Amino acid sequence: MPSTPAASTPSAQPLRIATINVNGVRAAYRKGMGDWLAGRDVDILAIQEVRASTEDLEGLLGPEWSILHDAATAKGRAGVALASRSTAAIHRVELGAEDFDSAGRWLEADYEVNGTIVTVVSTYVHSGETDTPKQVEKYKFLDAMLARLPELAAHSERAVVLGDLNVGHRTLDIKNWRGNRKHAGFLPEERAYFDRILGAEDEAGYNAGAGLGWVDVGRKWAGEVEGPYTWWSQRGKAFDTDTGWRLDYQLATPLLAASVVDYAVDRADAYDQRWSDHSPVVVDYAL
Repeated sequence: MPSTPAASTPSAQPLRIATINVNGVRAAYRKGMGDWLAGRDVDILAIQEVRASTEDLEGLLGPEWSILHDAATAKGRAGVALASRSTAAIHRVELGAEDFDSAGRWLEADYEVNGTIVTVVSTYVHSGETDTPKQVEKYKFLDAMLARLPELAAHSERAVVLGDLNVGHRTLDIKNWRGNRKHAGFLPEERAYFDRILGAEDEAGYNAGAGLGWVDVGRKWAGEVEGPYTWWSQRGKAFDTDTGWRLDYQLATPLLAASVVDYAVDRADAYDQRWSDHSPVVVDYAL
């Protein structure tokens, strides 16, 4: 596995971790992503749907960022990255069986933060399409992710999986849930994976030790309310009417989740101020 020597530069407290599906990083920068990033004081940034080269990322973000990037096998598709103020101790990109192509969809890194190792994953789950090979690939990826999560938790008691997971777990996570029960992103089979990770919503210990024991930080912080949504269709008035989906997550191990002191979805003030069809999810962890 590739690795990079660790840096001992301490992180400011709290540790601010953000995730965003940029829908193409070059287009996002043309529309204003750089201004958002410059004013947000992020320590570690997980990016999905990079759709660009490592050189493009380095040129856009600048030399003050240490960048890890795993491009997709197909040029111009998917791609995940981690950008940080200090250098990762080690990073890994393998997920699933050897014959499974997870390139551009799963990137792990270990960061030393004030003497503590924090493991961060940037991931982009397939969008899928009901009753097609695309949906089969999505289930293969979710199977591989389920197998990896216990290993991650055993590796690091402070770990967080960030990204566009392309599934709304509960009816609270999608505005028009009744009309999407047969559509990819809200299929019962997809949602069952999240039941196994977090526990089912009617299960004792849901989001507090049930399932594999991981914690959905967004739901824990927001409580039992609709949303907050992180993605809106580009069609119609979905953004203006807040007819959205909560697809972008920070899933944390219990110890890391217990350190959360702030959670925010950086929703644009207006449709024409958006630089992606997703909004950043930003969490502060007091380590």
